[in-house]
Amino acid sequence: MKQPQTIQRRPTVSVCVGQVEIGSRHPLRLQSMTNTSTLDIEASVAQCKALAQAGADIVRLTAQGVSHAKALGEIHGRLRQEGVDTPLVADIHFNPAAAFAAAETVEKVRINPGNFADPGRTFKKLEYTDAEYAAETDRIRNALIPFLELCRSRGTAIRLGVNHGSLSDRIMSRYGDTPAGMVESAMEYLRVCRETGFDQVVISIKASNVQVMTDTVRLLVKAMDAEDMHFPLHLGVTEAGDGEDGRVKSAVGIGSLLCLGIGDTIRVSLSEDPTAELPVARMLADHCSRVLAAPQFLPDSRRDNPSQPLVAGVDDIPQGYSVADVPLAGPLPQGPVLLRASYPADMSAEEVTVAASVDLGRLLLEGHGDAVEIIAPSLGDERCRSLALAILQATRRRISRTEYIACPGCGRTLFDLQTTLAQVKEATGHLKGLKIGVMGCIVNGPGEMADADYGYVGAAAGCISLYKGRECIERNIPADEALPRLIALIKANGDWIEP
Repeated sequence: MKQPQTIQRRPTVSVCVGQVEIGSRHPLRLQSMTNTSTLDIEASVAQCKALAQAGADIVRLTAQGVSHAKALGEIHGRLRQEGVDTPLVADIHFNPAAAFAAAETVEKVRINPGNFADPGRTFKKLEYTDAEYAAETDRIRNALIPFLELCRSRGTAIRLGVNHGSLSDRIMSRYGDTPAGMVESAMEYLRVCRETGFDQVVISIKASNVQVMTDTVRLLVKAMDAEDMHFPLHLGVTEAGDGEDGRVKSAVGIGSLLCLGIGDTIRVSLSEDPTAELPVARMLADHCSRVLAAPQFLPDSRRDNPSQPLVAGVDDIPQGYSVADVPLAGPLPQGPVLLRASYPADMSAEEVTVAASVDLGRLLLEGHGDAVEIIAPSLGDERCRSLALAILQATRRRISRTEYIACPGCGRTLFDLQTTLAQVKEATGHLKGLKIGVMGCIVNGPGEMADADYGYVGAAAGCISLYKGRECIERNIPADEALPRLIALIKANGDWIEP
């Protein structure tokens, strides 16, 4: 498969994941994740092979228990027998025993600082004295060091994966649900890694809110630099959803950071077949490489009070606006500014979606621009307008549609995620401004969809739990009753309008 162009990135240490090296002197790496049950060896091997063929440099699989971690060993062995050397990553939540078992079988293990040594999040406010809090960090150190020593002996890399929705109650109680809390969650573990001389670490720090994700990653980079740490970063917007919105969210968040030279591996998380993620990731990497190669203005500070932006159609340019063609060759003009992005007819619709999301999204995230216009013959006027609205919504500059916070699915998913998401969107897509989470399992909800107004979460095989914000309203509903009862819940809270 075609490799992404080289992106000039901030310097980092080099991390070896099997035969793949991650770091600034190595190519940007593309990653995806299986959605098969890890206990289904045949299906998992087949999907790993498909992802490798589609261009994945690294493949992640869930390992929620020791039996799953051991199954990873069988999957790993089968792939090597069949000539597939793509490194595998075990995804661990809540179960340190599974992490220890997986470290014996695969090239990298992802642990979540929010639930590796701390218990799962319950949204309880905890009170600590400084001495008690120090004792808690010592407890984390004591839990992490044996794992690091095992990984060192096995040549296994680790990924510290911090998610906005799964910060521990301990971190939440001291820092709140904030970028600072997310950064400290990562830094606590990184300090132990540095203390023990373990440097085979990649960090991810994700959120479904693009603005939160980009702000937090930039804050993490500053925090690491301040403590002379230079670990590689994995980028992604979690629970981005599917279709145009999923691609836009991912491209805005990941692309705005890549264009700053931040990021060493990426994943475009889509609630679709996992192989659909790789072409989008490759387009994103290639486009950001071209952006970095072209001299242009890149603002680095957000306006304090950005005005509510308008959206301009191809034939609807606001009067009195200065036009700034993107990419920019100089500073933005004074006064109200129309950001205009034009793309040639030979660019596909998906290429335009990715390119425009990066070109316009990174400016809008900084508070620059008051209106946007996209000109792309491959899309046509209506789709250009839809794309402009999606970019404005992803950057939180204008809310014009229902927002879906939907996980991509994995071996933990307890229902047909893609079909269910389509049904929920069909029933609720007219509810402008609402955020609805559709999450495959309790690991990804309620915490990961804490930003949502309502949630539809897999609770057990064939059963769904419904949430209003962070509160579980109905538990273990039969799946065939869940959508009507979600609609009833929305109506009961006065948020329903008739289509």
